[in-house]
Amino acid sequence: MTVFLTGASGFIGGHVLTRLLARGRDEVRCLVRPGSDRRNFARAERDGRPVELVEGDLREPEGLRRGLRGCRLVLHCAADYRLWSRDPRELYGSNVEGTRNVLRAAADEGVERVVYTSSVGALGLEPDGRPATEETPVALADMVGHYKRSKYLAERVVDEWVARGLPVVVVNPSAPVGERDLKPTATGRIVLDFLRRRVPAFVDTALNLVDVRDVAEGHLLAAERGQVGRRYILGHRNMSLEEIYGTLADLTGLPAPPWRVPHWLPLAYAAVATACGSVLGREPAVPLEAVRLARHRMVFDPSRAIAELGLPQTPVEEALDRAVAWFRQDRLREVGPGLG
Repeated sequence: MTVFLTGASGFIGGHVLTRLLARGRDEVRCLVRPGSDRRNFARAERDGRPVELVEGDLREPEGLRRGLRGCRLVLHCAADYRLWSRDPRELYGSNVEGTRNVLRAAADEGVERVVYTSSVGALGLEPDGRPATEETPVALADMVGHYKRSKYLAERVVDEWVARGLPVVVVNPSAPVGERDLKPTATGRIVLDFLRRRVPAFVDTALNLVDVRDVAEGHLLAAERGQVGRRYILGHRNMSLEEIYGTLADLTGLPAPPWRVPHWLPLAYAAVATACGSVLGREPAVPLEAVRLARHRMVFDPSRAIAELGLPQTPVEEALDRAVAWFRQDRLREVGPGLG
C-alpha cells in the first residue's frame, strides 16, 4: 500500500514515518517543502529504508494532487505550529486552507482513508477542571490565539468533507514528549529550558503528557480501527507543571524550580516581550499566547482511544528520559557542556 504522509519533517510526523517504515509493508511518499529540515529522511535512508519525497506545499493544490496519485492512505500530520506569527494569515493558510486542499485532493484521488492530525487545543475544556473528552462542548470563541483557532476551523473543514462521504478520522494528540523534537515543540521547550537552567519559577497549570511513539502508533491504529468522522484524544497522563519539573529533577539530578508565581507576572512580561517582537519583527522569547494558554489546565481523558484503538500507554517517565538524553546529545553541540 502506498501511504501519503505530510509533516514528516516535524516531531509527530517524523515518528509516524519511523513507525510506518518499521512495519515494513508500505511504500511511503512524503510531501516536503523546499528548504525544509530533511534530517528525519536522512535517518531513514541510513537505515536502508528509502522514502519517496515529493516537493510541494499545502497551499498548492496541483502539487498535492500529483503527490497523492495512487495512494490509498493519507496521514495529514503537517501544520504551521507557532504561538507567535508576525502575519497570522500564514497559520490559517496552511492549517485551514491547506487541510481543505489535502482533503479535496484525497477525494479526487479516491483514497480509502484519511487520518487528520488535529490537537487537543481544538477541543473544549470542562469548567470544573475535570478531564475533557472528545464530546466536551466547544466553540470558536473558546479558542485562545490564532494557532488554536486555525486548528478548530480545520476540524470544521474535516466535518464538511466527512459529510460529503470522505472517510476521515481525526486524532487529537495532547502534549507529546520524546526524542527527535527538532524544533522543539512547546513541550520539548519545557524539557530543554529545564536542562539549560532557564526556569527560575513555574505557574499553576497542567498538561496531558504522552509518549510521542504512542502518538505515532495511534495514527496507524486510527487508520486501521478508527470510526470515520470520530475524534480520538491521543494522550496519557495529566500532570501539573510542578509535577513535570519534579519528574525531570528525579531523572536528571538537577533541582526543580522552587517558586510558584502568580499568572499575572509572566503575563505582564510576555505582553511586553510580544509587543517588542511585533515591532522588531522577531519572535519573542515568551509569546503572550503561550502564557495565556498556561492559564488553562489542559487535562484530557484518552479513554476512547485506549478502548477503541488500543492506544498504548507508555509511562511518561520513559518518554521524558528519552527526551532528556536526546536533548543532551543533540543540543550539546550548540550550547556546550552547560546543558544540564
